[in-house]
Amino acid sequence: MKVKNLFFKKWIWILFPIFVLLTACGRGSGDGNTGTNPSNTGTISGTAVKGPVSGATVTAFSMNPDGTKGRQIGSAQTDGQGNFSMLVGNHSGPVMLQMMGGNYMDEATGSLMSMDPNNVMTCVISQITAGSTMGGIQITPLTSMAQSMAMNMSGGMNQMNITQANSAIGSYFGVNNILTTNPMDPSVNGSGSSATGDMRNYGLCLAAMSQYAKNMGMSHSSGMVTAMMNDATDGHMDGMMVNAGSGMGGGMMGSTQIEMGGGMMGETMMSPDAGKKGLANAMAQFINSPLNRSGLTMQDMQDHCCPK
Repeated sequence: MKVKNLFFKKWIWILFPIFVLLTACGRGSGDGNTGTNPSNTGTISGTAVKGPVSGATVTAFSMNPDGTKGRQIGSAQTDGQGNFSMLVGNHSGPVMLQMMGGNYMDEATGSLMSMDPNNVMTCVISQITAGSTMGGIQITPLTSMAQSMAMNMSGGMNQMNITQANSAIGSYFGVNNILTTNPMDPSVNGSGSSATGDMRNYGLCLAAMSQYAKNMGMSHSSGMVTAMMNDATDGHMDGMMVNAGSGMGGGMMGSTQIEMGGGMMGETMMSPDAGKKGLANAMAQFINSPLNRSGLTMQDMQDHCCPK
């Protein structure tokens, strides 16, 4: 496969084998559906998905000039379908959303799981305008990875880095826009028939993460989200992470191997190919399992996708 330079000459992603099956034909850069709110009070709404996460707290933060998380500007609870809506005052600029707590139906086990207290999901929006309404924002494992990447880039979570990180993660997983695409829920009967290619890719990538966590014996599959966020800190899916506070420094490779807590044998070190071959194999396992109720088969995905 061709190696693609995403934004630094030395910062290279190696697309994992999942893209023999999955790829997207276009790339988008928009952050959400924006309109004008007559009350001049901005609103952000969307959905938290790891399977829909109910009863979670979503908090919005501004960004400091140095690209770090700033003050709280809003908060909301998710409903039974993972939906949330919050007022964010007259804030203008980048925003980070952080989701904590709640319960979700795990795709790979079919059981109701709680978010581990040590795990969060996040997303970063490059820009909102004061008084605007922004809807359809997704908080998922993929948006969490993009937030972790942007935070560790030189300059932190500024507008340019947020845009680049969201685009990079979308390109890696074959999803046109990770912030506004609704992931297909493969646990719903026949959900694949009406889903777009991006929705299929998104939903099955999330299910693959749950399958990988199941294979590892993790008691909370949300732990896999944290591991993937750590793996994304240096822009390389290699089981290594950037040390806290060290920053990317223009393409610095991670230097610390990632621990994946909650396994059957205690702490397990993340495999260098977990985010590549590991997820590809986990996706194949899930697609062929009875918990995949989407109606999609391996052949369907091959027929849908482009370059073989």
